[in-house]
Amino acid sequence: MTEVDRPVGLSASIICADMLDIGAEIERVNRAKVETIHFDVMDGLFVPRLGLHPEMLRSIRSRTNLPIDVHLMVADPEPYLATFIDAGATFVTVHAENNPHLLRTLQRIRALGAKPGVALNPGTSLSVLDYLLPETDMVLLMGINPGIVGHPLWPPTMGKIADLRARIGSAAGPLISIDGGVNFSSAPQMAVAGADLLVCGTSTIYRPPAPLEQKVRELRALLGASGMGARVMDSEVAA
Repeated sequence: MTEVDRPVGLSASIICADMLDIGAEIERVNRAKVETIHFDVMDGLFVPRLGLHPEMLRSIRSRTNLPIDVHLMVADPEPYLATFIDAGATFVTVHAENNPHLLRTLQRIRALGAKPGVALNPGTSLSVLDYLLPETDMVLLMGINPGIVGHPLWPPTMGKIADLRARIGSAAGPLISIDGGVNFSSAPQMAVAGADLLVCGTSTIYRPPAPLEQKVRELRALLGASGMGARVMDSEVAA
């Protein structure tokens, strides 16, 4: 285990939870004291899967004060923004690959009252962020191709995390979140490379048979003193 000099948070990927027992699942997430909830929205076009819907987000928001990051993996994100922000999104993260007016979208997210985030697919260069970092509260780096379950971590991801950390520096700036390929082996490496937030799913906190709270404790222990919460707690919503 290698220590890092800043807090690293955990985000529960709620699409990995038991959809037939979602109320109890949210209570488990609350008790585990993860830093955020990750909420995947997919339209079957931008990625080959369907994801979660705003009515579910509204129900989840009624059960938790945790920040919720809505990850829009959709062909055209703009028609969805107001709906998901009204339903309770704290962050709204949109992909760079399908958006010729990314700045406009980020500014609209902020104007609607949420925190804007930019997601980058594995093969997308960090150069798309050259003029956007001041407009962004989170950069979500995909460690696998989005919408594909079970793929291994794309090896260049660690270097990409380190390169983005070098761009942002250690001062306050957008959070670096990693989605895909997070497991008990890769998580400490991602933290060392510069990640602030790790999206956790079936390879970590939702991996059976141990309960979620135990998996969160195990993962925090691997992260050492750094596993005590990313810089997102100012995003908590009022009860």
